[in-house]
Amino acid sequence: MTHTRTPVRILASESAAKVIRSELSRRRFLSFAAAASATGLLAACSTGGGTSSAPQAVGAELEDALSIYTWGDYDNPDVLTAFTDELGPTITLDSFGSNEELISKLVAAKGTSGYDIVVPTGVFIPQMIENGLLQQLNLDLIPNLEFMDPAFLGRAWDPDNAYSICKAWGTTGFVYDKTVITRELTSWADFLDAAQNEASGKTSVLDDPGDLTGMYFWANGIDWNTTDAGDLAAAEDFLVNTLAPNISAFDSYPGGAAIPQGTHVLMQSWNGDARIGILESPDPDRWQWVFPGPETEIWMDNWAIATGAPNPEAAHAFIDYVLTPENQLLQLDYIGYHTGAKGIEAAAAEAELPMLDLVFFTPEQIATMREGEVNDAQQARVDIWNKTKAAAGA
Repeated sequence: MTHTRTPVRILASESAAKVIRSELSRRRFLSFAAAASATGLLAACSTGGGTSSAPQAVGAELEDALSIYTWGDYDNPDVLTAFTDELGPTITLDSFGSNEELISKLVAAKGTSGYDIVVPTGVFIPQMIENGLLQQLNLDLIPNLEFMDPAFLGRAWDPDNAYSICKAWGTTGFVYDKTVITRELTSWADFLDAAQNEASGKTSVLDDPGDLTGMYFWANGIDWNTTDAGDLAAAEDFLVNTLAPNISAFDSYPGGAAIPQGTHVLMQSWNGDARIGILESPDPDRWQWVFPGPETEIWMDNWAIATGAPNPEAAHAFIDYVLTPENQLLQLDYIGYHTGAKGIEAAAAEAELPMLDLVFFTPEQIATMREGEVNDAQQARVDIWNKTKAAAGA
């Protein structure tokens, strides 16, 4: 995830937490293209159960280095610098663009990737554990886990948090330029209509098969995890033949450039990236974020340690360090996503951080969020994505 910024209340209300607990059991992979091949890759390249030994003891000396393999620009540089200043290990960051890329590299390396911390999305974690790609955590070395809201722990993919801890969660909506689109847009149907009208030729969508097909299904009241051939054919016909000619870009991070620079007037976006783009715009009042109905997605990314991590003590120390309330607040503000920490919503409000409506959601909004699935239709979604991109000239 790619962004830039400004400086970080963490309480999803009790009712919101209950809804999240029921809805968020597996994150829709950020690339459905990744799912098909990554799943097959794991099946073909099993390395045996993920039981690599964790660091021996609390108080062990830290190594002098730490390598993190994560989504682009997904950590506050001030937190990274402070970790090194206070505890010593020098951090090296490397970024991937999809879970497929992450998994492929770990499988190919067979425990010698050189990476310590990795950040997979929840849907892949069971397969990664089964195939020995993740090292079991020593939770004795992560006492700051106590600062996490229980609503974001014990997910279905790792019920004991033996291998992973929530890093951030979010959703998908869109942003539009109110100086060009002067009517109010509130739904995915509105997005698709505006893309063919006021925003034709100036619309961007996420470069992701799930979100591309998802907005068609959400707009038409169809389960976005559908495997029905008729639903998929209808989505393909609309996206390839009707929507594609109006799409100017497939951009997963419009907050990094497109929103601040006004490159497009209608942009599908993840909430945190939208917040960053609007905050960095020279004319933030020009932009309107929409949490669209009737439904949209919910996802969660997770801290984990790669099997064969050369610096396991430093890896545990970093995860523990970032879970402190003050660092969670800094992280949240920088990336624009809820980190799952206790009381963070209240802390962010007290700090008077801007645009918290793009970070925290009401129970009513959360009730409309749906997690994705890796199912038999994922290849069809990838095919639709590829055909749409070709039809759009991307």
